[in-house]
Amino acid sequence: NQLGRLMPQRLAVIARTSAMRYKGSQKRVDEIGRELRAGYILETSVRYEGARVRIATQLIQARDQTTLWTETYDYDVAGVFALESDVSGRIARSLALQLLPAQQTARPHTASPEAYDAYLKGRYHWQKGSVEEHGKARQYFEEAVRVDPRYAPAYAGLAGYYSATTELPAKSAMPIAKQYALKALELDDSLSEAHTALAGIRFYGDWDWPGAESEFKRALALNPSDAEAHRRYSNYLLAMGRFEEALLEVQRAQEFDPLSLLTSVNAGWTFYFARQYDRAIEQCRKALELDANSDGAYACLGWSYRAKGMREEAIAESERAVALSDRGPGRLTGLARAYAAFGRKVDAGKILDELDERGKHTYVAPHYSAMIHAALGEKEQALAALEQACRERDGSLAWLKVDDAFDSLREETRFQDLLRRVGFAP
Repeated sequence: NQLGRLMPQRLAVIARTSAMRYKGSQKRVDEIGRELRAGYILETSVRYEGARVRIATQLIQARDQTTLWTETYDYDVAGVFALESDVSGRIARSLALQLLPAQQTARPHTASPEAYDAYLKGRYHWQKGSVEEHGKARQYFEEAVRVDPRYAPAYAGLAGYYSATTELPAKSAMPIAKQYALKALELDDSLSEAHTALAGIRFYGDWDWPGAESEFKRALALNPSDAEAHRRYSNYLLAMGRFEEALLEVQRAQEFDPLSLLTSVNAGWTFYFARQYDRAIEQCRKALELDANSDGAYACLGWSYRAKGMREEAIAESERAVALSDRGPGRLTGLARAYAAFGRKVDAGKILDELDERGKHTYVAPHYSAMIHAALGEKEQALAALEQACRERDGSLAWLKVDDAFDSLREETRFQDLLRRVGFAP
């Protein structure tokens, strides 16, 4: 990440989530380079000796496995992060690139190995993509800021969690998200992750479409190789109905993080909302090669098969998603829609009852009920649930313009009024 920020217009860096899959790999450097589409590989080994750490690095040209330079660094453990800028500069010189002015050189965000370790663990769980894994990510981000209260990326991680969570009402979660995003920006206004987090709040919380896009563009200007910024910007473009731009952005995210499960599944959903169902199915099959137990990939498959009218496949994949998610509300909603689409309305109604009962004890976003009522042809109940979602500032209403769940409602006056209230022209 430091390298990507060092020379954002000329040096693109593959995301950590993809690179770390090769830790301990026996593959040749040229194979890794081809799989990641990377021209150069930075190979590093770390050895601790008491309070000292020795880091051996070598930069290898992937196509012919030529070693361009090697270097060994000896540091006190407490000062290990000081080497990041040094290594960044050496790599840039070895690639014969012109360095940015000194005042723009990327700098480390923490001197605490414990905070950095907690942050990395948070990013790892975030990339898994499930509700449960995102909860684990939040805990690690919280640990990072406890250890180092001035660690801006960890605050950005917390902002991302609270702006995306479905486990709290948006009215409760979004102010927390905004507080964390602004704290991250206060600590480092040049941090792309913080601008991405604020963009998500503008998008899902404020329904401020120009403000969201401005922040996404700021994040990508600061770090054009930030895969997460590309991924989340693609979601914004998709919700705006700008499908071709959305597809290009999610492809960029995949280029910078080709082995990210979250990005791979996200690409499948991008094809789904663009109503390119065959491509969505193909992409989700690829995602399952990364993780055969991805509930998100199975959910996207189920939704896509339903849209294509393939009864058995739609129900089977949706049921698999429900099982893998431990009956998560979003996955149950997808299954209910499949049941309703293929005549099993009683079973769909049972899921609706289950969600209503669960809502008495924990938060269940009202747009889930709206989707199921719409699938059952119950327009009045669907519209009432959507109006409740609007009162609660449910972030999922950002998708109202393109979500096929509500196609049967689009000619209704109340639905068109909802579109206006969210910020879309009907």
